[in-house]
Amino acid sequence: MSREYPKQPLVGVGGVLIHRGRALLIRRGHEPLKGEWSIPGGMLELGEELTAGVKRELKEETGLDVEPLECLLVFDRIMHEGERVRYHYVIVDYLCRYKGGRLRPASDVTDARWVRRQDLPQYGLTELATKVILKAFDMKKR
Repeated sequence: MSREYPKQPLVGVGGVLIHRGRALLIRRGHEPLKGEWSIPGGMLELGEELTAGVKRELKEETGLDVEPLECLLVFDRIMHEGERVRYHYVIVDYLCRYKGGRLRPASDVTDARWVRRQDLPQYGLTELATKVILKAFDMKKR
């Protein structure tokens, strides 16, 4: 199914990883939001459970092994072009625990890095991505 101008919403997953006081961000290599910093993640595959999709996507994009712990947020990302829906994703973001691996951008990302909470504004994240990451930071404090 085409991601652009789809016939129905597509399911995406994201993994918010906070490790040693820093959040993992990726720079997207493809549309939508190409070139923008974001939460790592991607499309769920047919027959794949949500948490398995999070593990796979983070491994593919960053080289890291994670354990999804808890759902942080479920939301729609709908982008229009004129009156047509160009993209419609239902995204499920999870708080994740770092299990291992070495950070190296791969797959459809052009960069990946660990970012301190106070440095998040420098990365031009969407308002929603910032909200989810800050929620994850707060949950890690508990």
